[in-house]
Formats: sequence, structure tokens, C-alpha cells
Amino acid sequence: MAAWSPAAAVPLLRGTRRLPLLHWAQRMFASQTEAELKVTQILKEKFPRATAIKVTDISGGCGAMYEIKIESEEFKEKRTVQQHQMVNQALKEEIKGMHGLRIFTSVPKH
Repeated sequence: MAAWSPAAAVPLLRGTRRLPLLHWAQRMFASQTEAELKVTQILKEKFPRATAIKVTDISGGCGAMYEIKIESEEFKEKRTVQQHQMVNQALKEEIKGMHGLRIFTSVPKH
């Protein structure tokens, strides 16, 4: 039987994106990153009637790709493409430094 070594355990401690599983566990229970908080704050200012805003760094921690979910009355009677354009316009300066952005918009159901 081979001796155990830390190097042998590395494959067991990796997540699906080749990042340590410990990183994913810490991220799952952590609050928002500074960049996520910044984007969230901008969206709160641009969409004051929003009932829900969630910004998630989906790049693995480098801040290059985000998923944004926002629910707001401001989107009422607008097509999805128009809603997404509103979000893009609100974040136009931040988008310059991003690799990608996933946007999910909705209108609150009463």
C-alpha cells in the first residue's frame, strides 16, 4: 500500500472548475465581495424601486464575470431586451472591465 501524501489528496480537494473545494465552501458561506457590493450599490441607486437585487461573481473570484438578478417596477411594460439595456446602461462603466455578464430581470408579482 502506498504512503499517503498531501499531493495525493489534491485531486480530492478540487471542485469542478479546478479550484480547491475549500474555496467553493468558503465562498458559499461568505458575504458579498467588494466588487459585488459595488455593483449592487450602483443598481440600487439606478433602480430605487427594485424589490430584489442579487449580484454574484461567477468568474471564480477574479471579478470578470457576473450574474445579476433584479426585480423592479421600472421594468413594467418593457420587453426583456429593453430591461437588459437599462441594466447595461446603469453599469456601463463597470462593464468595461468585465469579461461577461448574465442578466435576469423581472417585474414584481402582486
